[in-house]
Amino acid sequence: MAVIDDIKSYFKSGTSLSKLILINIVVFVLIKFFNAVCFLFGLNSDSFEGYILNFLALPADLNHLLFRPWTVFTYMFLHLNFLHIAFNLLWLYWFGKIFIEHLDQKKLLSVYLLGGLTGAAFFIFAFNIFPVFSSVIGQATALGASAAILAIVVAISFYIPDYSINILFLGRVKLIYIAIFSVIIDLISIGTENPGGHIAHLGGALYGYMYIYNYKRGKNIAFFFDHLMDSFFSLFKRRKAKMNISYKRPVNDKEYRKRQAEDQAEIDRILDKISKGGYESLTSEEKATLFKSSTKK
Repeated sequence: MAVIDDIKSYFKSGTSLSKLILINIVVFVLIKFFNAVCFLFGLNSDSFEGYILNFLALPADLNHLLFRPWTVFTYMFLHLNFLHIAFNLLWLYWFGKIFIEHLDQKKLLSVYLLGGLTGAAFFIFAFNIFPVFSSVIGQATALGASAAILAIVVAISFYIPDYSINILFLGRVKLIYIAIFSVIIDLISIGTENPGGHIAHLGGALYGYMYIYNYKRGKNIAFFFDHLMDSFFSLFKRRKAKMNISYKRPVNDKEYRKRQAEDQAEIDRILDKISKGGYESLTSEEKATLFKSSTKK
């Protein structure tokens, strides 16, 4: 199908930012599509969507996580509804573009994934440590790209704190103030609804800050992860055909003079043959030898 081919082409040629956005959109659309199919055939669409989200969302309970370890990655590409994904992807697009302009695509992907993983760690840790969550830990799950995106927001904001953007009704605002405001909102919101989400956001924010703090001092705390990702993606790249290279043993002066004398004797023989029978009397090998001799500097 042309649409599928276009998506594949876009994914292959796009930036890390466009790929992250596309993955989030495709996952959201696929879940909603199959949900609609279930509805049309009279199946319980809520149960289907609930099953998929439960399968891919991050559980707080360690016993559940043991049997769904992939969720530490998949949860950061899941969204509940249109407003949820629209808000997150707008933030990812705005701050991702600024990030790539001043850093690069590889770092963007690294901060997104490791920020999301740190957010997952904070979420799991909080629900297994603090008594307030003991009664709901078995049902608690996390999903959404917010922790990963906040890692990008904080990282680029502390990298170029004086960079300003226009915000409706507020005018130009420095990135650093946006990052600090976002973190404060999550801090004071822990005691309200969705505490696990706000805690995960803080984990992502902390990673973004630690990453850029070390980066500005010449350290890459994501070095091992970057190397691991390079190795992983190299598995999907086409291998270039190997070039066969032969190495000749160097000759000494005596061997060189001997070879030169033999070559010259062969040329003299060919020239003598031309003088007797003309150029047409030469074989193809002799013509080639003569040609090579005439092109040598």
